Amino acid sequence: MNDAHLIRILRELLGFENVLTATDCMAAYLADWRGRYRGVALCVVRPATTAAVSAVVRACTEAGVAMVPQGGNTSLCGAATPAFDGRSVLISLSRMQRVRALDTANNTITVEAGCVLQAVQERAAQAERLFPLSLAAEGSCQIGGNLSTNAGGVQVLRYGNMRELTLGLEVVLPSGEIWNGLRALRKDNTGYDLKHLFIGAEGTLGIITAAVLKLFPLPRATATAWLAIASPTLAVRLLSDLQARFGASLTACELVSEAALALVRKHIPGAHPTLSASPWYLLIELSGGSDDTAQRDALTAFLETALDEYVLGDVLLAQSGEQARRLWALRENIGEAQKRAGPSIKHDVSLPISRLPEFVERADRALEQAFPEIRIVTFGHIGDGNLHYNQSKSAASENAAFLAAQPEVNRIVHDLVHELGGSISAEHGIGQLKRMELLRYKSPVEIEMMRAIKRTLDPRGLMNPGKVL
Repeated sequence: MNDAHLIRILRELLGFENVLTATDCMAAYLADWRGRYRGVALCVVRPATTAAVSAVVRACTEAGVAMVPQGGNTSLCGAATPAFDGRSVLISLSRMQRVRALDTANNTITVEAGCVLQAVQERAAQAERLFPLSLAAEGSCQIGGNLSTNAGGVQVLRYGNMRELTLGLEVVLPSGEIWNGLRALRKDNTGYDLKHLFIGAEGTLGIITAAVLKLFPLPRATATAWLAIASPTLAVRLLSDLQARFGASLTACELVSEAALALVRKHIPGAHPTLSASPWYLLIELSGGSDDTAQRDALTAFLETALDEYVLGDVLLAQSGEQARRLWALRENIGEAQKRAGPSIKHDVSLPISRLPEFVERADRALEQAFPEIRIVTFGHIGDGNLHYNQSKSAASENAAFLAAQPEVNRIVHDLVHELGGSISAEHGIGQLKRMELLRYKSPVEIEMMRAIKRTLDPRGLMNPGKVL
């Protein structure tokens, strides 16, 4: 089957308007959010149903053409960007936006893969429920992509990542067959839990088309505070005390360096916190109960004690929902501020929480010795041990040469992460960015197990080739 014949078949299946071949129409699908990866596709298709996805996959498989699934295209590792050879069909799930079911008694919502995360949050809130996945790209990222990268975000501390928030999946396999695993059960010990093969697989084993997700009671009260602190060591101690005092009410605990906040101040209009400069900051949030005032009073009482014990700098306790949103905006805009400041070398690492201070101290020292005048931007989810640890040069003219040193930078960072028992990818996935790194840090046994699964489900290697493995 030649390319023209395949495109004719796809147009018969989906309609002319849902098979894009013009360069200008495809452009937005062929570059990643960071602008680091660009590719070429035979065409972009936009199915609206699981049956249509299945038909597209069968046609591509028959033609021997590779497929690249794509959600909101917010990947930071190039996982949803096709190769340059122009031999793949990019399958956008963006038209699959139905909420199939919402069961308040079972606290579940069944949604299609193209649903934007924020829309799922809002639909749950309308039913007085919470879908707790929350991250900076929630206004554009899609559930299928969240599942394919096992997204985490700021509330993993309390609710877990996507793997823990998912009860069931519907998946189109590389053969075109549809696996209906949309079970809304919290207990199901009937053999292998197959959904976990596809969560975090970045579309290399099949295309997720729908999911059953967990919901929770909508918190009635929250308390949010931004603290100036001296070091990550104090942050870890404070986190432990917060957990001991508030237990599951501690929803989020975010660490931000002064270098990260400085970029937000510079590049995001209106981001002007009243706090004085500090080496580090901690953003914490409590949720639960029914009274905002009671939550704030409890947090205030705790912080008054902590001020003496931890010698904190300024403390800003939000007095309204709007103030809380402004504090969270400081944290959530770091990625956008970095993008506006220019390219950087990004690391998404996780470590045992107890080893985070050692990692920051040793990695900073090694990088500053190897690369004088380096700018290290550190922030992340200290509550679950996940740091975004990024490097660039302050002078834009020096960045091109610095980016060429990424292998050396990666070796310093990732070798230390591995030594301390951590992971080189906490929530962004592997994509194209970390394929070779994976070979260095995974054992040969692990790599062969992963390849065996890939060979079994996708023997022709047509599903998102060049990603992960």
